[in-house]
Amino acid sequence: MNECYYDKRMDFFYNQTKTDTADEWTGPQLIVVLCFGTFFCLFIFISNSLVIAAVVKNKRFHFPFYYLLANLAAADFFAGIAYVFLMFNTGPVSKTLTVNRWFLRQGLLDTSLTASLVNLLVIAVERHMSIMRMKIHSNLTKKRVTFLIISIWAIAIFMGAVPTLGWNCLCDITVCSSLAPIYSRSYLIFWSVLNLVVFFIMVVVYIRIYMYVQRKTNVLSSHTSGSISRRRTPVKLMKTVMTVLGAFVVCWTPGLVVLLLDGLNCTHCGIQNVKRWFLLLALLNSVMNPIIYSYKDDEMWGTMKRMICCFSEDKSHNRRSSQIPSTVLCRTTDTSGHYIEDGIIQGTICGKGDLGGKGNS
Repeated sequence: MNECYYDKRMDFFYNQTKTDTADEWTGPQLIVVLCFGTFFCLFIFISNSLVIAAVVKNKRFHFPFYYLLANLAAADFFAGIAYVFLMFNTGPVSKTLTVNRWFLRQGLLDTSLTASLVNLLVIAVERHMSIMRMKIHSNLTKKRVTFLIISIWAIAIFMGAVPTLGWNCLCDITVCSSLAPIYSRSYLIFWSVLNLVVFFIMVVVYIRIYMYVQRKTNVLSSHTSGSISRRRTPVKLMKTVMTVLGAFVVCWTPGLVVLLLDGLNCTHCGIQNVKRWFLLLALLNSVMNPIIYSYKDDEMWGTMKRMICCFSEDKSHNRRSSQIPSTVLCRTTDTSGHYIEDGIIQGTICGKGDLGGKGNS
């Protein structure tokens, strides 16, 4: 019967796999990585929060597609949390971690990847349902969308916890991997192959849907008198989703290939030299998505811009108000009315545009 090492610290497993962490994240290199990581994480938190707030604020976004897009932004926000936790528990610190803390560190990353991947799959189903009927949005009810979102996170949390639940090498250190010293190589093969296969399937499905939409739109455009912008909207939504999918595949595939090579016990592939750069590439995906949303969707960018402007105006208005002496505020009813009028005008500017005009979703 094999001995289990649940009470060991990570230095024991790193030494068993001959993985050196001391020289990888020290000195100027560590400072550069932490600076870039901190900047990217702050951008991830702020930009994805804006995307979620835009979907909540703008009633034009109260449709299944945009709810799922907001959930994808929530997955990116969660990825930012995972990267912050990783930054403070990596490099030389890795060897001092307990087994449970290391499982938590990797589980957060795996959960964020699974949440984004499953969310893109659900968006593919939603787009297929709407496009087959040549509608801009599907007929999914809010209850069904809520159930789908809850299911996405349940699957993501489960997949992130699989190694903790038993698929690890704590009781058989001969099968431990190099990149993840307490993950068994068989799990890394399963994890990387599963994700790469899903990537391939999603790319094929999205290309087929896009080609169908393009062909159907061209046929209908010669027989209908609807507005050009309305006919092009399904195509624009598909372009947005395909751009997000493309960025996701490009940013995550190199890291998954490295994990697969580690699972296959490729000792001459130099995976230790590239692992941290591929991790930063995966981090970059969560940075790119909000930029894609705002660039591809004029209505989304307009809503986000209005929220930023109103936040700045409210802040400056409160600062000016705090500097006004109380005697000035109490001079006359006309003067106070002037301040009230300013507040009403400012509120009107901040609130306009969410329901009016024609969107370019």
